[in-house]
Amino acid sequence: MADETIGIIGAGIVGLAIGREIALRRPGTRVVVVDKEDEVARHQTGHNSGVVHAGIYYTPGSLKAELCTRGRLLLREYCADRGIAYDECGKLVVAVREDELGRLDDLERRARENGVPGLRRVDPAGIREIEPHAAGLAALHSPETAITDFPGVAKAFAEDIEAAGGEVVLGFAVTAIRREPGRIRIVAGDRDVAVDQLIVCAGIHTDTVSRLAGDAAEPRIIPFRGEYMRVREEKADLVRGMIYPVPDPRYPFLGVHFTRRVTGVVEVGPNAVLATAREGYRRTSLSIPDLAGIAAWPGTWHMARQHWRTGIKEVRGSLSKKRYMAEAMRYVPEIGAADVVRAGAGVRAQALDRDGGLVDDFRIHRTGPVTAVRNAPSPAATSSLAIAAHVVDGVFGT
Repeated sequence: MADETIGIIGAGIVGLAIGREIALRRPGTRVVVVDKEDEVARHQTGHNSGVVHAGIYYTPGSLKAELCTRGRLLLREYCADRGIAYDECGKLVVAVREDELGRLDDLERRARENGVPGLRRVDPAGIREIEPHAAGLAALHSPETAITDFPGVAKAFAEDIEAAGGEVVLGFAVTAIRREPGRIRIVAGDRDVAVDQLIVCAGIHTDTVSRLAGDAAEPRIIPFRGEYMRVREEKADLVRGMIYPVPDPRYPFLGVHFTRRVTGVVEVGPNAVLATAREGYRRTSLSIPDLAGIAAWPGTWHMARQHWRTGIKEVRGSLSKKRYMAEAMRYVPEIGAADVVRAGAGVRAQALDRDGGLVDDFRIHRTGPVTAVRNAPSPAATSSLAIAAHVVDGVFGT
C-alpha cells in the first residue's frame, strides 16, 4: 500500500541495499533507515578488505553460494553505472604444503559446482606467471575476483534511498522496540519512528536488537577482531592482486592473505582474535557488559573447548608482528615483518549457536512483521544487492 512505512535498523551495506531495493521496487512506500552512528558504513562495511568474492568457498546450494554468485554480477553492474572503483585483479588460493592439496581439490570441486567464472588450476610455474613473487605447490586462480570501495557503495545506496523519497536517519541509537496494534515503534531515547514492517540489519549488535523486537536469543553474536598489516610502499608492487591460503574447513575465516586495495595499498590480514568488546577495534578495547554477555553464552564455552589451540595461536600472532608475518611469508617470501606496519582492524560479527557451532551460512529470521538478518558475514558485502532482493521477496511475497 502506498502509505506503508518500512523501518530498517542498520546503515551498513546490507541494510542500505535492502532500503534501496524497497524504495525502487515499491514506489510510494516510505523507507526509513536508522543507525546510531553519525555516518553510514561505520563498522563491518567500513573495515573489511574490499574483496568482491566470486563464490569459491561456499557450500553449493547454500544461501551464501546462491547470493554471492548473483550479487557479484549485480554489484559489478552497479559500480559501472555509478562510476565506483571496481578492479578484477584476480585471486590465487595457494597450497604451500602437500597436506593442503587434498583440501585444494575439494575447494576446486566446490568452486566449479558454484560456477566460479574462469577458474583454473595452476602449477608452480603458473603461480609465478600470475604472481611472480608468490610461492606454492599448486593454486586455484579466480580471474574475476575483484576489489572495490564498499563504503563508497554504501554511500551510493544511501543516496539512492533519499533520491527515491526515503530517509536515512543517523545518530538514532535504538533503545526499545514496541509492538503496538497495527504498527511497530522504534524508540531512541525521546525520539521514535512508527513503522508497519521492521527489518533488522544491525551487524555486530543484531542479536541484541533482534531480541528487542521479540526474536529468539540464538544465535548470539560473538565479536572477532581482524587485524591488518600494510605492506610498505617499496614492496607493494610484489603483489599484483590477491593471494590467499587454502582455508581450514573447520572455520568460516579465510586465513591471513595479501590483498591489493583499489587505492593501490597492499594489506596482509586479517587474523581472527576473540574481541573483548563488540566494537573492539583495538587490542586495548574492553567493554565489561559485552564481555559478560560473551561469557554468559553457553556456546562460547563449547567453542573454547573445541578451538582453544587455534585461539592461542591467533593471540600470539596478534601480539607479535614476526609471528603474524611468519605464516604470510610462506606465500610471498620476500615480504617479512620488516616490510609491514600495523594498519587498521575490523570486527567480524560471528554468529554462534548454543552448542558452540560457528554459523557459516547467511541466517535470516522472520517473525510476523519483523525480519532479522541474524548472520551476514563475508561475502555479505559482495552479495548485498542479492541479499536485498531475497529479503524483500520474503517480506512482500514477490
